[in-house]
Amino acid sequence: MPSKLSAAALAGAATYCASSALNAFVAPQASQGGQVTSQSVQSQQQGQAAAGPSPAHVGALAMGAVGVAACAAKLGKRASRSKVVRAAVKEFTKMPATVKPGVVTGQGLVDLLNYAKEKGFAIPGVNIVGTSSINACMEAAKKAGGPIMVTFSRGGGQFIAGKAADNTDDAACIAGSVAGALHCRAVAKLYGVPVILHTDHCQKAWLPWFDGMLKANEEYFEANGEPLFSSHMLDLSEEPLEENIAICKKYLERMAKVNLLLEMELGVTGGEEDGVDNSNVDSSRLYTQPEEVWQVYQALSSVPNGNFTVAAAFGNVHGVYAPGNVSLKPEILHNTQKFIKEKLGCKSDKPVSFVFHGGSGSSTEDIQYAIKAGVIKMNID
Repeated sequence: MPSKLSAAALAGAATYCASSALNAFVAPQASQGGQVTSQSVQSQQQGQAAAGPSPAHVGALAMGAVGVAACAAKLGKRASRSKVVRAAVKEFTKMPATVKPGVVTGQGLVDLLNYAKEKGFAIPGVNIVGTSSINACMEAAKKAGGPIMVTFSRGGGQFIAGKAADNTDDAACIAGSVAGALHCRAVAKLYGVPVILHTDHCQKAWLPWFDGMLKANEEYFEANGEPLFSSHMLDLSEEPLEENIAICKKYLERMAKVNLLLEMELGVTGGEEDGVDNSNVDSSRLYTQPEEVWQVYQALSSVPNGNFTVAAAFGNVHGVYAPGNVSLKPEILHNTQKFIKEKLGCKSDKPVSFVFHGGSGSSTEDIQYAIKAGVIKMNID
């Protein structure tokens, strides 16, 4: 049985790691709403969602969801931090009607992501390794009063299942991820905040893990009318663009039937994560081109009921780095939004919903500028 010290360290792992990015979620002062997929562009043109808190207040809330509690404990400034938490909770007074406490899926998830884009904040995505770190994420979100994304990696799923569990055909990775999702579903409502259940990078060789989770989602949907998870990520960025898009579209067609959202990746995120090392990748692959995102948008937006986000590479790197050691080019995201807006002829300035991987080492200014370009989720290294 672990010592109290070990248990406390594990329980605080997610919030402590998240605290390193405390300033990452300070929202830009102005933003214009976009939508998650092209199916939603028309409704965007017809009218904006009901007014909520100011972008700055909502951005401060998203920041606090993963950092406030951890920083308070680490720095011993409980009194001053508690004021920040109370202020954030007070200001976060309006959410889309479809977004309820507990695990958010389907239309509620789409509305939550669009709300983040409209109000100018990024939802923090934290990788977990067990029920203690899952609980730590939700505890921090409860104290700050905002949404949180609980993220399972393939390795994290296997860790939950146990080191000695048979992992033939990714059985342990699947079972651990499903077990963690079921735990989160059992307790999430008790924390009183929206929780997105997500899985991280899945490369081509790991598709058996992805298939196993989709099967679990379909079985859960049959019994409960919603998927077990909220969303899943396919990272086929190492494959040719055409193959990447084709596989993503094939899976999205299956996922759309059970109201699952797909996150896909273009280009390569540098650094190393979950055993995949891109430290020495050609630097040209670290930057996605607008034309590539447009090809993805055309293909995936054609899927009925298909919802998706795009992890476009703009110089971001996995790992923990000191500020100034990562060269971000968020203008790539802005240029891409402009390019696709012109292609669509739509009113929204941000038709694409972007996600941000590998954020540590980036300046607050670059992160804010990326959020202005439609980043609605940022992973915590």
